[in-house]
Amino acid sequence: MATTAAIPGWLRVPDDANALAPQVWPERAHRDADGRLVLGGLPATELAERFGTPLYVIDESDARARAARILAAFEAAAASVDTTVTVYYAGKAFLSGAVVRWVTEAGLAVDVCTGGELAVALASGADPARIGFHGNNKSVAEIERAVAAGVGAIIIDSEVEIERVADAAARAGRVQRVRLRVNSGVHASTHEFLATAHEDQKFGVSLERAVELGTRIRSHASLDLLGLHCHIGSQIFDSAGFAESAERLLAAHAELDRVAPLPELNLGGGFGIAYTSADDPTPIEQIALGIAEAVASGCHAHGVPVPKLAFEPGRSIIGPAGVTLYTVGTVKPVPIEGGWRHYVSVDGGMSDNARAALYGADYTVRLASRISHEPPALVRVAGKHCESGDIVVDADYLPHDVAPGDLVAVAATGAYCWSLANNYNHVPRPPVVAVRDGVARVIVRGETEADLLARDAGLDAPDGRDDIVAPAAAEGTRA
Repeated sequence: MATTAAIPGWLRVPDDANALAPQVWPERAHRDADGRLVLGGLPATELAERFGTPLYVIDESDARARAARILAAFEAAAASVDTTVTVYYAGKAFLSGAVVRWVTEAGLAVDVCTGGELAVALASGADPARIGFHGNNKSVAEIERAVAAGVGAIIIDSEVEIERVADAAARAGRVQRVRLRVNSGVHASTHEFLATAHEDQKFGVSLERAVELGTRIRSHASLDLLGLHCHIGSQIFDSAGFAESAERLLAAHAELDRVAPLPELNLGGGFGIAYTSADDPTPIEQIALGIAEAVASGCHAHGVPVPKLAFEPGRSIIGPAGVTLYTVGTVKPVPIEGGWRHYVSVDGGMSDNARAALYGADYTVRLASRISHEPPALVRVAGKHCESGDIVVDADYLPHDVAPGDLVAVAATGAYCWSLANNYNHVPRPPVVAVRDGVARVIVRGETEADLLARDAGLDAPDGRDDIVAPAAAEGTRA
């Protein structure tokens, strides 16, 4: 099929539509002698038979190994410039009790951004002193809970939060460690970044006010300013954007450090992963070293010591470890310019993976229950929801004989799929299963229709009526 406007420019017709691009799938994913996809030592068909589909599958060994590799990369990079580092797992990517244990056992701290995420981290046994608490609109109750729990750092996101956190800490008789989130004016995504003078977004404070607000934080006896924090974007494939951001932050850091030691610099996360065979992220070891060298160079230029560094990877740890399994329901060939596209409809969709609909995200799909030697056909994997934008995989190739009943797998779904899952059209959210060395276990229970009905209070009302009924006279006066 010739390339047309209907086919993304990066997408190439594969020589083998059964092949698994190694940078996209969990490291040990492979096909067995029968052609079945094997994850964590278990055939996908066995997982589907046991747990049903849609099904989130997380390769536990893969996730643990990625956490350890990323920590080792940043520790080595920090040591090369004579400093140390704290690596936080960004829980917003995917948070559960099991995942908290995996990353903390690997030596990572945990980053949360809501009271709910904080509750999960604490209930999972995470050391409160190794938790960072983000959020652009933390409630007073959330701040009080974080202070009472002994959270190691609260990231102050706005001017008003300075007083809120200071007051909560003072009332609790504590000195709360904080970071100040600053917008460096650097926007990064994939392998590109844009440096601008101002940032128009909901997170953080302007770079121009960093010294002023840092000084105000220091005026409160109940606050201890650890350092500045910045997050420049997501799916970043190299260190250039981080280096530019660090250079900008270090001017404010140096000014504050000259007044009193400022021990840390947190440069956030956003390290990218491969979703398709066209994606080629720089190895994390090179990214970490590039950032560390940029920080060291900037500190030398400003005449200040290299601070302790901190980072917050999430997607790069859990994303590639995740695969979602679906069962094909229908296959519908549709004519397009230059040929045909096959709409492969599956039993999930935007309720279990909203990223394609929200961000136009690309994914990779492969047959999971068999291999086929039929020629590749252009496919679009569609969900079951009553929404034309309900697309899971916008464009990829599957064997031409893909058919109802086939099991298909979508790669790199460990991050921001379960986290964004929803009940659109009253579809229950799938379970999450961890696989390791031939053993599978549920780490997040799936929902049932009974769960959805149980939340509907109107179904419990007497005579089927709502608990609160507007008076007839009042209704009659409405225009």
